[in-house]
Amino acid sequence: MCKEHSRYSRLANLTKMINTKLELREVLQHVVTAISEEIVTCDTVGIYLPQGDGTFRGYVGKPDVLNDMTLDMHIVDPENDPLVKEVIHSQKSVYIENTDDDRRPDQQAVHSFGIKSLLVTPISYDEEMYGLVFLFDYGITMKLTDTEIQTVEAYVNMAAVAIRNAETITRKEKLLSEKQLLLDVSRELSLSASIKDVLDKCFDYVGRVLDNHDIGAHLLDPTVQHKFKPAMLNDKSNWTEKEWMRTHRKVNLNHSSDEVFQEVIQTKSAVFIKDVFEDNRPNHFACRQFGIKGIYMMPLRVMGTVLGTIAVVNLNRPGLVYKESDMQLAQSIVDTTASILYNLLYMEKQEEVIAERTSELQQKNQELGEVVQKLQRLSRENEMILNSAGEGIFGLDIHGIITFCNPAAASLLGYENKDELIGKSYKRIFFRIPTQSSASSYFSVQQIALTKYGTDEKFYRKDGSDFPVEYIISPIKGEDAESGYVVTFKDITFRKQMEEKVKYHAYYDSITNLPNRVLLKDRLHQAIQNAALHNEQLAVLFLDLDRFKNINDTFGHSFGDLLLSQVGDRLLDSVRKVDTVSRQGGDEFTIILPNIQHHEEIEWISDQILDSFSRPFDLDGMEVFTSTSIGISVYPHDSEDPEVLIKNADTAMYKSKELAGNKYQFYTKDMDDHSIENVKIENALYKALSKDEFHIYYQPQMDAVQEEVVGVEALIRWEHPTMGMISPGEFIPIAEETGLIIPIGEWVLRQACQQIMEWKRQGYACLSVSVNLSARQFKQRNLVAIVKETLEETGIDPECLELELTENIIIQNTDDTIKTMRDLKSLGIKISIDDFGTGYSSLGYLKNFPISTLKIDKSFVHDVMENENNEAITHTIITLAHNLNLRVIAEGVETKEQLDFLVAKECDYLQGYYFSKPIDAATFKKKYLQRESSTSF
Repeated sequence: MCKEHSRYSRLANLTKMINTKLELREVLQHVVTAISEEIVTCDTVGIYLPQGDGTFRGYVGKPDVLNDMTLDMHIVDPENDPLVKEVIHSQKSVYIENTDDDRRPDQQAVHSFGIKSLLVTPISYDEEMYGLVFLFDYGITMKLTDTEIQTVEAYVNMAAVAIRNAETITRKEKLLSEKQLLLDVSRELSLSASIKDVLDKCFDYVGRVLDNHDIGAHLLDPTVQHKFKPAMLNDKSNWTEKEWMRTHRKVNLNHSSDEVFQEVIQTKSAVFIKDVFEDNRPNHFACRQFGIKGIYMMPLRVMGTVLGTIAVVNLNRPGLVYKESDMQLAQSIVDTTASILYNLLYMEKQEEVIAERTSELQQKNQELGEVVQKLQRLSRENEMILNSAGEGIFGLDIHGIITFCNPAAASLLGYENKDELIGKSYKRIFFRIPTQSSASSYFSVQQIALTKYGTDEKFYRKDGSDFPVEYIISPIKGEDAESGYVVTFKDITFRKQMEEKVKYHAYYDSITNLPNRVLLKDRLHQAIQNAALHNEQLAVLFLDLDRFKNINDTFGHSFGDLLLSQVGDRLLDSVRKVDTVSRQGGDEFTIILPNIQHHEEIEWISDQILDSFSRPFDLDGMEVFTSTSIGISVYPHDSEDPEVLIKNADTAMYKSKELAGNKYQFYTKDMDDHSIENVKIENALYKALSKDEFHIYYQPQMDAVQEEVVGVEALIRWEHPTMGMISPGEFIPIAEETGLIIPIGEWVLRQACQQIMEWKRQGYACLSVSVNLSARQFKQRNLVAIVKETLEETGIDPECLELELTENIIIQNTDDTIKTMRDLKSLGIKISIDDFGTGYSSLGYLKNFPISTLKIDKSFVHDVMENENNEAITHTIITLAHNLNLRVIAEGVETKEQLDFLVAKECDYLQGYYFSKPIDAATFKKKYLQRESSTSF
């Protein structure tokens, strides 16, 4: 019992550590210590965790040094170790008592360490491998018993939960951190006014994510098509920018022939090479000049175009490896940078072009002015120059009449030849053909001439259509005054289209064509102002697709993008014209519902959205089903701040996901309060077992015919010193989630069996005791061994123990479920199905399971006298169960009428408040066991 108590203390202590913020290494070191103290015959215990290349590396163990090597220098390769491969494949422990008789272990390791016996146990949870545990000796065989192996597995289960929890917490924290980081990147980049400022911020964030600040950028040369040039180096790099540029000139790197650079440009995807000299693609000469050992090159991609690359280089030793998630986050930062950079590069280029063209046009106008002054003396050569000019050119007299034009001007303005324009008014070009009533509203030609040039104006074609132009108007000087004007213009339709395209991508999502996060916030701000002005409500819906990651991982990102596009279309079809549907990023969507008068409007639209997901999505001929979870916040009830409204809707969405998805949930303040209360209960739960705060209460089970107690159900109660009695409905789900249900469940089983034996030693008949098993307990690999050990140590007759399984456990009807139940049954105990009738299982399935008893759920008994359906169901269960030779217990018996009905229907046993609430052991003994006569109804 001392050894057992130590084990339970260790398990409880490990469980507490798992659910606190201790480092994973510290928790696993305690697991190693617990195993080494329990299995004293082993010389070495080591935990090995998986690496990215399929091998396992030593993480923690005892001792720390083996054969003059630290544990982290030990690598286990399943390809060279048949034993390890077998353990990984089967996910079951393998114990080799004598390595001389078994060739499966790595023979080199056996000889190097002098291993005589060996135990290898997988660290797994829900069929997912997290690592391996090795136990071996140096000369004296461990001679492990089955109980000792099962004890090791119990501690390894704790290691699996610790690693799973650590990975879950790390993943959640990383997702939140990445989400916030990308928001910060977007916000800071949007405020940047120069290319240098944009690249500085990009370098800073990428450097922080990859923990490497040796970063440089190569950008497309605006003066030479398809040529790239070194643009900027991170000021935190180990190089100086001056040295970096000098080395580029020395190496004279040709980007068009560099395989790595071209692969990034052509595929528009990042390339990672951890050792450049073990790869044929990099330019080895250039790498030696720069001192590059490894490289991660990412494309600056936007709208199908690559603006350049961001290269993160390793200047230390080769072999540096980044996490895949960190590389993806770095690429996301670079993608965000590219969209901002594209706009700045385009605007910078346009400013250069405008300045250049303005200078050119001014020069040409000056030359043309001289030509016009000598119009009568123009030679054939000068006329040819005018006609061959690519820009449109026409002349006006002081009255605004067109005196000449070149072929380019006629063509751009939609005329077949220049003669159609000569002699016509300037108004045909600068304005639509005026009517008499509107003629006075147009500027005179002299007023137009005062503008000298225009960069955002429109000219009109022959057919009345307009097009954007930039133009310069220069006066023709006579002897004493201006005698006319020369207008030179250029069609800038393409440039305007590009500007609109840039503007569109700044406010809309490229996959779904829905408003993006930036435009959503602007519209939400306007909607709140309008709602406040008209004393109206508005709602914010936050949607997250259920199981979207599975679709992405299974079919690929192209199918995922196609699904997102179709989801956007269905959302638009489900809402009103005045509503705004936007994509936040990933698989998250946000909807603004303005002009809300009643909550029923929000519920109706939410039902429309959920209903739209009932149909399958067609992904290139493949039907895929998905659903969505919706969180809803309402202005002004939940907040008047746009950011808080979105956050509250996000919180409500997660609550909706907890309800199994494909539902909507309105935000309430107690969602936050409930989370805080759960944290308090969770923290207190860690200490409850060691502080003896748990108690076992017993509820009698009565024989319907003999009118006497035949058994009890053991029910756990928690009495906290300050919070008082805490309902099992509050703490059992938390115990399930944290893994504490395993040591708690074992404690209940042992306490209940010990109490039955104590009553027997006091001279009372051996009652049957029922103990509930949770789904998590039932999945324990060593469950059968724990029950067997409890029976042996307490001395209870197996016939007196009944384990209760919920119907939801057995309806899975898997081979493992049936095997576990049969193994338990072979111990001599009884198995009952609790809450029967609520899990939608068929009575026909019951013949497959080695069970003894059905417990009719109290929901049927509660209104059996008023509800004819429940009366019929209860009667049917009793009749069919008897036909299968099963006993029936009715739970929740509270009235004499219910009792009489169940007795009449020949129900075997009864349980409920009519007889007794759950009571402590002392009260039960006094009320039932010390009575001389049988307990009557």
